[in-house]
Amino acid sequence: MKAWIPVTLVFAFGLAAHAQATCSYPASPAAPPNGSTATREEMVAAKHDFDRYNGEMNSYLDCLNLEMDAAPKDLTKLTPDEKKKADQAAKVLVQKHNAAVDELQAVVGRFNEQLKIFKAKQK
Repeated sequence: MKAWIPVTLVFAFGLAAHAQATCSYPASPAAPPNGSTATREEMVAAKHDFDRYNGEMNSYLDCLNLEMDAAPKDLTKLTPDEKKKADQAAKVLVQKHNAAVDELQAVVGRFNEQLKIFKAKQK
């Protein structure tokens, strides 16, 4: 039983350190190929690039969620200045999260438009 205590502590400190880590915003993929002129290989390569981006963006969003979860919940024990800073930090995290979701939807939407054109051309 005592052996679990160090493992639990390491895990807890690891989560806390991760929550405090700076979240890395992923690089957007290159513009998708033109669906009306692209080859199958170009579309497959673009799909892999967009899948990578989607996964990295989801990791970024998870990181932001961890930071939001690590924020102090009981603001009554904070000074007015600390409350103001906590509120501002929370607003920034929400803005980052919302902007990332908007970009993810837009970027993936552009690829899906070209994929739809490509698939229609194949019929």
